[in-house]
Amino acid sequence: MAINYDGVQPSRLGALNAAGGDPDALFLKVFSGEVLTTFQENNVMMPLHRVRTISSGKTAQFPVTGVAAAKYHTPGESLFTQEFADASDTTGTNKYLSQVKHNERTIAIDGVLTASAFLSDIDEAKNHYEVRSIYSTEIGRQLAYVADRNLIRTVIAGARSTTDRFGDTTADGTSTYGGAVINMGTTDGGGNEVITSTKVADGAEATGATLISGLFLAAELMDTKNVPDVGRYCLLPPAEYYKLVNENQDAINRDFNPEGNGSIAAGNILSVAGIQILKSNHVPSGAASASEIHASASVNNDVFGSGGVGYGNASFSETKGVIFQTEAVGTVKLMDLAMEQEYFMERLGTLLMAKYAMGHGVLREEACMELIVTA
Repeated sequence: MAINYDGVQPSRLGALNAAGGDPDALFLKVFSGEVLTTFQENNVMMPLHRVRTISSGKTAQFPVTGVAAAKYHTPGESLFTQEFADASDTTGTNKYLSQVKHNERTIAIDGVLTASAFLSDIDEAKNHYEVRSIYSTEIGRQLAYVADRNLIRTVIAGARSTTDRFGDTTADGTSTYGGAVINMGTTDGGGNEVITSTKVADGAEATGATLISGLFLAAELMDTKNVPDVGRYCLLPPAEYYKLVNENQDAINRDFNPEGNGSIAAGNILSVAGIQILKSNHVPSGAASASEIHASASVNNDVFGSGGVGYGNASFSETKGVIFQTEAVGTVKLMDLAMEQEYFMERLGTLLMAKYAMGHGVLREEACMELIVTA
């Protein structure tokens, strides 16, 4: 509410149209807008996968269905005809009717993730530059970073999974519904797909040619597994991304790509083998760590199963990139990104805070792939 000092009406910078009411109304809107914009600008994964919003509850279910079978019909024979393997087979199987598999994937809501900062009145008054916009930018950025990292780790979990969405065991990436780990190194201990050319020595850095071979193998595997062509993406760390541009220029050579697929001048590349290439600092690397935020006790989705905790505590020392399709992983939102600020008189300062509550999980393992080089 506006305060009258002996007839003097002060201008309140945060009041809406100089009217009475909340003197911080505009400040909150500016803060909210900055956080939301920063979140959207710094989050790569959110628009590239399936997102579902719920109004209440702690989990959401995603139905999973298999495929039907087609068979030639014998004239006059019933579609309910049973076939028996031998004389001891008393149950038999239906000759014509499809046994379509059904299952569901459950994604839980993790704890509320927050990013906040406190601004003391005296510090803000002494400071020679405006910091609220800086703080709000950093708050939005950190929330975006955590969401991105969790989603990329979820893709890796799908690629490494030893069972598919129907609970069947996968082996060497050959299962129709299984993910794949693509090894670009010389030696493979088994269980991975291996490129047939341009391999690098174990423990060595991937090359531009090696990455291209890995991407083509990923496209081949996705085709084999009937993963849709539309919405295929690859996320690479900057070091790997620029190798595609600089080391092996076939990917951007206009003799092979007449429509233009990137340039040395711009330092970018658009796609390889129909897979859109994106750059991200959030592709994990290094050994497992139980102390990181991704392995927090507040995370309710254990995407790595017995091999990790939450979205973390799994080793990424061999990881060079991830490849996925938009149906690979899913996010369930309970509380979308929200911003609040409150002045604390007893502390003489303002608390700025942003939060969300969501969870992530694998939906289709066959649409998840990881690029590695054997350590």
